[in-house]
Amino acid sequence: MTKYFECETPALKQANEFAGDYGLENHGLLLLRKVYWNLPTPSLYDEAIFRGEGAITEGGPLIVNTGKWTARAATDKYLVKEPENEDKIWWGKYNQPLSADNFDSLLSRMQSYFQGRDLFVQDCYVGADPKYRMPIRVITDTAWQSLFARNMFIPIVNRDEYKPHVPQFTLIASPSFKAVPKLEGARSETVIVINFARRLALIAGSGYGGEIKKTVFTVMNYLMPLKNVMSMHCSANVGDAGDAALFFGLSGTGKTSLSADPKRKLIGDDEHGWSDDGVFNFEGGCYAKVIRLSEQFEPQIYRCTSRFGTILENVVFDPTTRKIDLKDDKLTENTRASYPLEFIDNALSEKMTRNQPKNVVFLTCDATGVLPPIARLDKNQAMYHFISGYTSKIAGTEMGLGVEPQMTFSACFGAPFMVHHPFYYAKLLSIMLEKHGARCWLVNTGWVGGKFGVGKRISIHLTRAMLNAALEGKLDNVQYRQDKLFGFQVPLNCPGVEENVLNPESAWSDKKEYWEKYDALAVRFIENFKTYADGCDKDVLAAGPKRLI
Repeated sequence: MTKYFECETPALKQANEFAGDYGLENHGLLLLRKVYWNLPTPSLYDEAIFRGEGAITEGGPLIVNTGKWTARAATDKYLVKEPENEDKIWWGKYNQPLSADNFDSLLSRMQSYFQGRDLFVQDCYVGADPKYRMPIRVITDTAWQSLFARNMFIPIVNRDEYKPHVPQFTLIASPSFKAVPKLEGARSETVIVINFARRLALIAGSGYGGEIKKTVFTVMNYLMPLKNVMSMHCSANVGDAGDAALFFGLSGTGKTSLSADPKRKLIGDDEHGWSDDGVFNFEGGCYAKVIRLSEQFEPQIYRCTSRFGTILENVVFDPTTRKIDLKDDKLTENTRASYPLEFIDNALSEKMTRNQPKNVVFLTCDATGVLPPIARLDKNQAMYHFISGYTSKIAGTEMGLGVEPQMTFSACFGAPFMVHHPFYYAKLLSIMLEKHGARCWLVNTGWVGGKFGVGKRISIHLTRAMLNAALEGKLDNVQYRQDKLFGFQVPLNCPGVEENVLNPESAWSDKKEYWEKYDALAVRFIENFKTYADGCDKDVLAAGPKRLI
């Protein structure tokens, strides 16, 4: 809303109904026009439509266009460098330092910018386990991003909890506010910065909802390991027998789709903690990629794209019929849907399980088409592949990516969101695996029969069949072969899957080319791991691939 727009908005009379006693003056936000406190979904719809932030499409979703930023601004993320955290943070490409003075400059200008304007507040929680649950506050200057926060985090359900709510971490987001690089020491007008000492994060110059979600995840990735809780970029579900499973992977590898299995109960689709008490979701919602979503193979997520309460980001729609087109990528490949976890029929309402995981799955999207679709890892191989974090970045998940997938190694299958050194998380994972006896699998959701542009991406139907066999113990007693280069165990047969699917070489017409490409991939693994070799256990180093020649 423009600064001096004076009229009664749809929810004006209810703006203070759920106000907290811990006011915005505690964040230095003064002389505001109006604060809309903890509005429920229908009221946020009213405000978003009234302010021209989006439109309602067939079935009831709120559809928004995030403008310039349709994915994460990975190169514009900063952490404030201070004496108390300097030796705890993995500084570098993903954790760029920003001085406390530059942070104060940005915050001061943002506080001034908001004077005379409307703000929206959502008081909620992150972390479903009461033992580790943290009260947070998300402050935005758009109604739709307030709804995004309400969808993605764990909302307050008892109105009596609003008044005493005091956030332990606060996030302030404004797509319209721009940083001044010369003043704030930033790379551009877009800044995503976390100040752990002040318990405050700022997002300036980006309307992409994912920045809110991932900023809070980054906060948890710093705080939870300090409490000996493994923080994970993974989805999680549980079977009827109480067998929990974790699915690690970057965006586009299938975490959301594969964990939303009708045969299993969903704990969450993206961010979790693993403690000695079990597995718990950090969030209260899902943020699914929906480009070319399949009604046949992903029916639960597909249904969410036509439900009231869902936010659709950058999905193309007909303004007359209000029908959406999930196949149209003219705005971005990274079209998204944000919705409460409860929209998935078999989601666990408590968003946690006290059962320990029996299976840990590393999802990789191999665009070279050489890795087997499923392989079993021993403990040292699991550590090697966790630290390596091999996959391919899929178009749209970060700004600047083209159509062709880009090979990448993302430590811990989520390097952009990891604050501590990868060894810190790897050590925690190793302890949890050994303590609770979980099996580890490497699952390739990428290409078969050739690299991208030659072969085709393996179907989710086949991947789900192999995963279900692994989770249900149907691969425990089958025969395996040892992979010639990587040494992991590849099943020779799997219920419901043709044997040739398990052997990627068989789908290549040129067998010599296959082995050349496979050997080249092994070289990339070896070169990448040199970054982590110093101080790494010799057994983990030995678990890496060997050259063909």
